[in-house]
Amino acid sequence: MSEKKVFLIGSTLGPGLVGADLLELLLEDGYHITTMVRRESHAAQIRDFGSNVDVIMGTLDDRDIITKQTAEVPIVIHAATADHLPSVEAVIDGIRERANKGNSTIFIHTSGTSELVDNSRGMYASDKIYTDKDPADIDANVPDTAPHREIDLAIIKARKDIGAKAKIVIVLPPLIYGVGRRIKRMTIQLPTMTRFALKHGYAPVIGKGLSIRCAIHVQDLVRGYMIILHWMEDADAEEVLENPYFFTDSGVEMTWGDAAREIGKALHAAGRIEDPAPRNPPKELYDDLFGPYTPTTVGANSRSRGERLRGLGWKPREKGVFQSLRDDELPMILDEPIETFHGYEGVASSGTHVLESLQD
Repeated sequence: MSEKKVFLIGSTLGPGLVGADLLELLLEDGYHITTMVRRESHAAQIRDFGSNVDVIMGTLDDRDIITKQTAEVPIVIHAATADHLPSVEAVIDGIRERANKGNSTIFIHTSGTSELVDNSRGMYASDKIYTDKDPADIDANVPDTAPHREIDLAIIKARKDIGAKAKIVIVLPPLIYGVGRRIKRMTIQLPTMTRFALKHGYAPVIGKGLSIRCAIHVQDLVRGYMIILHWMEDADAEEVLENPYFFTDSGVEMTWGDAAREIGKALHAAGRIEDPAPRNPPKELYDDLFGPYTPTTVGANSRSRGERLRGLGWKPREKGVFQSLRDDELPMILDEPIETFHGYEGVASSGTHVLESLQD
């Protein structure tokens, strides 16, 4: 087993949802964590987790800092964003430094199943389901220009170049839902749709809302990271090199239309909108959702099966996506000042083929 020291790259804007909950599990399991933030107020939040956390100041663009920290520890987990190539390249540089000194590294990178999206725009349900037991199918059918794919390809190339001197995998979560256990953060898609509904008086749906998306609760996801980490610690490097991918999913899928109807019903029951029926938002309001990526972020098919994680003994145990929305996310959203809402402010997606397809 590797020395229990981890460089955890979470959101440098503050403790991200996945990063914060994963940090807590790592500490519970006896790991010493180094993580990076760019503001002292965020550093204070992290230090509250206990003495086994070291905080350094920096951003994802601080390549030298990331490379140096990677070179000093045996385990690196990148859970900040799936779309920041320079930070991943910095990690890879640090892994190479360690390999040149005869030291192995475990590296878990967080991508996402947004790279599986199609151009359905809510008009149909796809029967294409990817499984992480078939990496050849993923490599053959996911375009190099898909969301997150540029970063994933850089990691796959590094896996081949570095070989058995490092153990590297890519975790691809689907839609993540739920509220952080200690730091009360939410995820992206359904909360953004809910805020749009509060602002405009109806739940948004793209096309007919028929497209399907898999989902996972954040607590089920971070437990999955821990299982993958322990497997990587015990597995031979050659075994890890056989397959770079781990999908994660709860086993329950949703259509975007069902999501919009749930949002509409919940807000109507709360007395916040008059009509629970979803509507198609005009393109001029896409900036109050996900900008040009709206049709794929909340309107595309993306279906995957995490068979490898289940094979390691993982099972989902948290509440479902719509129950979580009603019980946990919605009460927090209803307390927000909705008049200041102007769409999701982060990077919702990436990939040139997505934007090109939306121009058809």
